[in-house]
Amino acid sequence: MLVIVAPGQGAQTPGFLAPWLEDDVFASRMHWLSTVAGLDLAHHGTVSDAETIRDTRIAQPLLLATCLVATLELFPHPTDGFSQVGAVAGHSVGELAAAVGARAITAEQAMVLVRERGNAMADASAATPTGMTAVLGGDRDDVLATLARHGLVAANDNGPGQVVAAGTTEQLAALAADPPTKARLIPLPVAGAFHTEHMAPAVGHVARLAVSVSTHDPRIPFISNRDGQVVHDGREVLKRIVGQISHPVRWDLCLDTMADLGVTGILEMPPAGTLTGIAKRALKGVETFALKTPDQLDDARDFAARHGEGSLIDVTPTWRMVVSPVKGTFHIDTEAASSDVLRAGVEIGGVSSLRERIPVTAAHGGQVMEWLVEDGDPVAPGQPLLRLHPLGSE
Repeated sequence: MLVIVAPGQGAQTPGFLAPWLEDDVFASRMHWLSTVAGLDLAHHGTVSDAETIRDTRIAQPLLLATCLVATLELFPHPTDGFSQVGAVAGHSVGELAAAVGARAITAEQAMVLVRERGNAMADASAATPTGMTAVLGGDRDDVLATLARHGLVAANDNGPGQVVAAGTTEQLAALAADPPTKARLIPLPVAGAFHTEHMAPAVGHVARLAVSVSTHDPRIPFISNRDGQVVHDGREVLKRIVGQISHPVRWDLCLDTMADLGVTGILEMPPAGTLTGIAKRALKGVETFALKTPDQLDDARDFAARHGEGSLIDVTPTWRMVVSPVKGTFHIDTEAASSDVLRAGVEIGGVSSLRERIPVTAAHGGQVMEWLVEDGDPVAPGQPLLRLHPLGSE
């Protein structure tokens, strides 16, 4: 099982784009996305210094565009990706790249959203001096208690031994003076307290734009930052990406889902290194590949081919599939089980784990063509449960 992941803000470094731009096709595609973003991304990826590309207005479009164009270099024919990639996930702004890779939205839609996202988050950051600090090591309970004591939020929970604290500069200074026991603090090169209530003004702006974005159901399982669930409704994917601007990133739960899927290989798109580093610590025995420069592309393709199995939900668009959001035991709703036609939004059952029961709904509704599981069956994240056929306009 191959999972492709896209990094978030902070992964960028000065000049990282230079070797990629030596390819004329890559440079042309980057110019196209630069036009959509209203920025000279080639300049910022080669010439601009660390402080310049730290600016949220620049960093986010630069990261997204690089990931999108590099993906086309890795899989020149999208069908190659669909036949090999078992799931996609992105950290923070990387979720937009994952949504494009899953074909939930287009590259141009994602670039418009990231442009407005970056501008709105920069404006929100300017309202109050805020920032983020990585907290490495220490006892988890002690780390979370210390953050709470200082009024900070665990804005990124990246798995064992890595939590990112976010809040005002005063709160972060207090943390530096009174850190958790046996923990190391590293201030991050970001412009504000992302994924906290400080970003709430940005959510409203991006949400208004997102209403006009047409979506499609993902063709590859999309693992959400919100809770690690596999989301198979394109509109829900977009809604979660917008809401995530002011909500913590639960990358630890995304890693749990990858483990539940049986991942054997994780390939990180450029500028790579951060997420594969986390995966090495959290998912022992899982092979990783950090795609940093174009001279690695052949090795990356070999890696993808070795681990690739393809998506279970890459199906003909006329069919509608309902999939399991998590690992657990599926129990069919008795009314849904006896129905030939299901209305949009109806609950078809639920997936129960040791911790909770998660309801499963048919987002689009339609005629029941085939139940793909039985009541009481164990299911994996993204596993197809029910096949529907659309009934006219909904």
